[in-house]
Amino acid sequence: MRIFYLPDLGEGLPDAEIIEWYINEGDIVEIDQILVSLETAKATIDIPSPYSGSILKLYGKPHDIIQTGEPLISFDGEETHTQTKDTGTVVGEIQQGNTIIQESPTGIHSQTLRDNIKALPAVRALAKKLNVDLKNVIPSGPNGSITGEDVKNASHKDESSLIILQGVRRAMAISMQKIYSGVVHATIMDDADINHWKEHDDFTLHLIKVIIKACQAEPNLNAHYDHDSLSLKLFKEINLGLAIDTKEGLFVPVLKDIANRSPEELRNQINIFKQKALNQSFKQEELQESTIALSNYGTMAGRYATPVITPPKVAIIGIGSARKAVVPVDDVPAVHKILPISLTFDHRPLTGGESARFLLALKNEIEKK
Repeated sequence: MRIFYLPDLGEGLPDAEIIEWYINEGDIVEIDQILVSLETAKATIDIPSPYSGSILKLYGKPHDIIQTGEPLISFDGEETHTQTKDTGTVVGEIQQGNTIIQESPTGIHSQTLRDNIKALPAVRALAKKLNVDLKNVIPSGPNGSITGEDVKNASHKDESSLIILQGVRRAMAISMQKIYSGVVHATIMDDADINHWKEHDDFTLHLIKVIIKACQAEPNLNAHYDHDSLSLKLFKEINLGLAIDTKEGLFVPVLKDIANRSPEELRNQINIFKQKALNQSFKQEELQESTIALSNYGTMAGRYATPVITPPKVAIIGIGSARKAVVPVDDVPAVHKILPISLTFDHRPLTGGESARFLLALKNEIEKK
């Protein structure tokens, strides 16, 4: 009598559940004939026969649990050294001769062949190496099996869909990674009533005026932080980084000394920046030395946000999409235009109190008639 013991079906799994026997006691089977469907914690696997011969005994019924290393099937005859030995330590790598293992995710019946993945162990290894998901591969081999060429073709298709970040986007990705490993972001939000703002008012210039007042009220937010020396450098000049979105990514040119420039100068400079953003023609110095930043993302969409601070700055103001809302005016409901404001600050050098006071100063200045 030759006994086939349950092999390790993957990463030291202790047992497997019998789902369905494909043979009966007394049947004559050939090497590589599928004998049984087993389910582990990771997958459902069809097990091929390691021997040719008559089945003497099946050790278990459907839904029985068989421990790894325990008898699974006994065959008629004596075991010899020339017989193919059972192998397999990882799911999908039980190979007898030229057997193609059929594997499906746990919980899917293995007889549902269209859901199964049929591939030789070498093909599975190639897919793993090329980072190809076999569920997405169209098989061209015998009996619907996946070949190595199928995996290679799928790999090329996957590569064609990759977008390698370059230029502004690449710089942004690198910068964001560095930022989030260092800055401790915290965000507070509020609404401001702008019902008194006139439609023809220059929205951006109005916000700049408000930011100047808030920086004067809480100067610690118009600053740079140096982590190495644990120092906060305050600035008298307010250099506002103005986020401008383009198809190629975000540019943040700097409006220098905004408190001492006329509205006409600022508007002219903003228009120049917008044109340069379209052409990506900024000079390096135009993108440097900001002391605080403004992101007016609400021109596209979004009510509140957590804008990202780029060190050494310690604060960025976010302006969301204005909306109409019912608010109490002298205890009477009225429809007013409301502007959402977000303030993200670096919680290492700044306290929540001074940041809240800065936000309150913004809100009060916006609502001032």
